[in-house]
Amino acid sequence: MKTNQPNHAVETVAAPHVGVVHVHEELPFWRRYIFSTDHKVIGLQYGFTALLFLLFGYIMMMMMRWQLAYPDTEFPKYYFVLPIAAIGAIIILMSGIKPSINTLIGILLLGLAALINYIASGEERMPDGIMLPEFYNQLGAMHGTIMVFLGIVPLAVGAFGNYVLPLQIGAPDMAFPKINMASYWAYFVGGVIMLVSFFVPGGAANSGWTSYPPLADIATTGQTLWLFGMVFLITSSLLGSINFIVTVLQLRAKGLTFFRLPFFVWAQFVTAFLLLLAFPPLEAAAVLQLMDRLAGTSFYLPSGLIVSGQVLPNTGGGSPLLWQHLFWFLAHPEVYVLILPGMGIVAEVIANNARKPLWGYKSMVYSLIFLGFMSFIVWAHHMFLTGMGTAISAFFQTTTMIISIPSVIILSCLFISLYGGSIRFNSPMLFALGFLPMFGIGGLTGLPLGLATSDIHLHDTYYVIGHFHYVVAPGTIFALFAGIYYWFPKVTGRTLNETLGKIHFWGSFVCMNFIFFPMLIQGLAGVSRRLSDGGQQYSHAQGVFQLNEVMSVAAWVMAIFQIFFIINLFISIKKGKKASENHWEATTLEWAAAPTPPIAHGNFGIVPEVHRGPYEYSLPGNAKDYSPQNELVKE
Repeated sequence: MKTNQPNHAVETVAAPHVGVVHVHEELPFWRRYIFSTDHKVIGLQYGFTALLFLLFGYIMMMMMRWQLAYPDTEFPKYYFVLPIAAIGAIIILMSGIKPSINTLIGILLLGLAALINYIASGEERMPDGIMLPEFYNQLGAMHGTIMVFLGIVPLAVGAFGNYVLPLQIGAPDMAFPKINMASYWAYFVGGVIMLVSFFVPGGAANSGWTSYPPLADIATTGQTLWLFGMVFLITSSLLGSINFIVTVLQLRAKGLTFFRLPFFVWAQFVTAFLLLLAFPPLEAAAVLQLMDRLAGTSFYLPSGLIVSGQVLPNTGGGSPLLWQHLFWFLAHPEVYVLILPGMGIVAEVIANNARKPLWGYKSMVYSLIFLGFMSFIVWAHHMFLTGMGTAISAFFQTTTMIISIPSVIILSCLFISLYGGSIRFNSPMLFALGFLPMFGIGGLTGLPLGLATSDIHLHDTYYVIGHFHYVVAPGTIFALFAGIYYWFPKVTGRTLNETLGKIHFWGSFVCMNFIFFPMLIQGLAGVSRRLSDGGQQYSHAQGVFQLNEVMSVAAWVMAIFQIFFIINLFISIKKGKKASENHWEATTLEWAAAPTPPIAHGNFGIVPEVHRGPYEYSLPGNAKDYSPQNELVKE
């Protein structure tokens, strides 16, 4: 039986299993949990590290929001430091001060509190507690860098991809376990280099997360560390992407044809190609910028560049626009690296909790592939104001309008999949449902930015910030939360508390709209981004300046709702309600064939064989409303 969405009655019987997984010898602690080659441990390493970076990036945003709401007012740093230190101490005490993952996380939170205390002090950053514009620029650059490259992508791809993908295709591990381990540690080293940059003279990078030259070429030492950190992060992504592609191509279970793959696997597969093809140009660009800074070259420095009244000696022949082309050739596929894994997670959660097959599964897969291809020929819509000419502008605005079509198809299929379903409104489903309209708003607000004429007014305003954050915050991050709530029982054998999960969702949903929607209003009024006083000095911003306080309060309140998630996460690891083997009564292999939690270094007690599509829910004539992929089909 090859159809993915059968409409005829079938009878199912248990499938015989084939092949027994080899049992591995007991490994020492450092091999099991530190330098592990088990994809599940590596996924968890990525997950916890990325969540800590997301927390740090979020705190930097809250510091910026204080400056925007109350410019030139003393910063109350202990309101930010003490809660994090208290949560870290509580986690350590709850773990009984014994060696454990909870104790490690508690210690890292205490270290994070100390780091925030350090960067929020010092005359070169906050004289008399007042944030300097230069420090505001550092926070802006590092917030964007950390949230995208150290937070969302590693969580979406490194954590969920590593942990779930081999389980969903019936593989015992990733194709190259040691390369997988190297990928995580390259990411970790890159993250450490980024953090170290806060301690060097002049502070961290301050040229924006895009690192535009010529400013980035002449910036402080922190910019050099930013570039070195990016080289490690890009190398990590390249190692991981090769691993994902080979794993999907070579290690699928018997019977798991491409159109029997779960949509999550397709999303990770296409994402891996985006990483593999888009990141090398940026790595080359970073090396060239390092040479400009350290070796006296001028790849990005034009002739006659004057800084502080002096002509730079190594200028001549370079082009700042070269960096923009190389950066955005990566950064627009990178947007879809952020989005596609989220779409994959949402598809899994919606199909499972609507108790229906995904409507238009093949259309969604073809749209995913087309979207991945098109993402490489839209990058210059970020550069309409560089004087590229009307013909090229017309080309890129056309491709930008075209790329919206596959996104609309996927979103429409997810909405239609809900129709007629027996929907279960649990925590993962709420976050998945929240993703749909929020990503829709993010996509719709992007259309004016893709048109050369309207972009003249909107370019580099808060409208751009609002649009992008609607895509990645209540969009992708909601999808990631849906994935955490959905697969937590598989990872730990215990469930997260539903009440705390729903409080977390509703508080985050309301606050995010109060944070990001006013940005669209400010952008339409012409308020520029990257203003350390929020536009206070500009007359055209006066009518919308007070929205800064609304957005800031919403951001601080949303932080309170994240505490519910943190408490839920660490209490449930040990004391959550025990989950059954197939807690969500799902059809895919990670639930239907693998033990809960899965077996270390092997995943499956007995290797599964696939006989049907991934979403065979509520089939007519079946005694139960789900038919796992590893059950035989008897006509």
